[in-house]
Amino acid sequence: MSGRRRHEQRAALGGEEPADFDLAVVGAGAAGLYSALCAARAGARVALISATPLAQAASYWAQGGLAAAVAPADSPARHLADTERAGRGAVRSSAARVLVEEAPERLRDLLALGVRFDADEHGELLLGLEGGHSAHRIVHAGGSATGRRLLRALSAIVVQREQIAIFEGAYAAELLLAEGRCVGLRATGAPPIRARALILATGGAAALWSRTTNPPGSLGSGMMLAAAAGAELADLELVQFHPTAVCGLPGREGFLITEAIRGEGATLHDAHGERFVDELAPRDEVSIAIVRRMAEQRSAAVYLDMRALDPARFPNVFSALSEAGLDPARQLVPVAPAAHYTIGGIRTDLDGRTTLPGLFAIGECSCTGLHGANRLASNSLSECFVFGARAAKAALDEPIPGPSAPLQRALAPAASPSAPQMPAPSAATRAALWRHAGVQRQAEGLKQLLKDEHPLARLVARCALARAESRGVHQRLDHPRSDPQLDRRHICVAADQQLRWERWE
Repeated sequence: MSGRRRHEQRAALGGEEPADFDLAVVGAGAAGLYSALCAARAGARVALISATPLAQAASYWAQGGLAAAVAPADSPARHLADTERAGRGAVRSSAARVLVEEAPERLRDLLALGVRFDADEHGELLLGLEGGHSAHRIVHAGGSATGRRLLRALSAIVVQREQIAIFEGAYAAELLLAEGRCVGLRATGAPPIRARALILATGGAAALWSRTTNPPGSLGSGMMLAAAAGAELADLELVQFHPTAVCGLPGREGFLITEAIRGEGATLHDAHGERFVDELAPRDEVSIAIVRRMAEQRSAAVYLDMRALDPARFPNVFSALSEAGLDPARQLVPVAPAAHYTIGGIRTDLDGRTTLPGLFAIGECSCTGLHGANRLASNSLSECFVFGARAAKAALDEPIPGPSAPLQRALAPAASPSAPQMPAPSAATRAALWRHAGVQRQAEGLKQLLKDEHPLARLVARCALARAESRGVHQRLDHPRSDPQLDRRHICVAADQQLRWERWE
């Protein structure tokens, strides 16, 4: 590189020389850790950027398990049928087939790495049942502490890999581009990083809603970084609401009570003590039924009866509720839906590639079309591992950026606290999203949301207005039926923020 070109690059990067790696991964949840590990095992030098200390990412809070058809009576075909049924005619079948066919292999790999899952006295995996599944196929680690156990195990493995440089407390601020490709990033608390590819594994955006099961940092930072660099987003109107989040219990507001608890026999009751819904129906059905019953009875919650369950099966749930002053072994638990999982995100193909060359996305920040209009319970952890492995492999096939390629900075718009120039959403924004883009929406409220100060809130509103139907997690009171013409059709947000419909097979 000439002295002049080196000077120009250093000026573009604030005077710092970039550190070179084969791959950069942003996010140290289940998807990011596993993807970084897969790349390292292939011989790559990996930079892992984590805003939090390892084992404290959003995946830490995951109570669900890993869905995989490993039981003798189960099959990938059956898992596929359940996924498509839950997805309400919007599942991208090719993505779902990848998931159900490769999830058992990824589970075997995790076991080979030393990750311990719950097993019986004979060493056979204990398989749980959750809503929307027709077979017992949910693998847990420590019962409802699966996320915690997985992150601790994977973090311990990652730190032992010399090929992985870990930057904790580093916030991704902007992506670096060269000749139309993403070739790295700038992050606070780390040197500029240049790599042949960048994988975003930054999690979702459900904490933008005022009532949420998510930790405070789940604000869509990766989505906005990708959009600022020119990558397309998709299906932003599709946000899943978990039906059983604690309601009205100080210190535990929004605490998620895993679906596996209903799989073990817990029941839902209204204000009069009556059961009113099939507890193991897909999440969209249960959430809608709860909201309607609450409206009919003018109640703030419904009640989950866990009294017949063994507390040892779900120790963190029972202890968390007991610490807040409620004894679930004796008392009913007040619950109501809360924003839980962003189905939409950065548009990708089946290897995690975005529409910007060199940029990949996996996990909740991505959108493959796998979940359709309603995510099947516990498919998300399987997604982290299946698509994390595929993205790592595909990313290492990207060309090495030339040292003389002029670097450009793609600044993100104000969207989240992941970087200093992206302030947190206001309380007004979070309340507006809950009020106008909650379990039930209508045009009048969504049009008000178009005026919100937050760019991602406005995009959610635009996409929700464009989908003039009710489908899965997207329920329009002014359009209460599904439109057959929108089957398998998805809303894409282009780099210029224009919307267009595409059919994904």
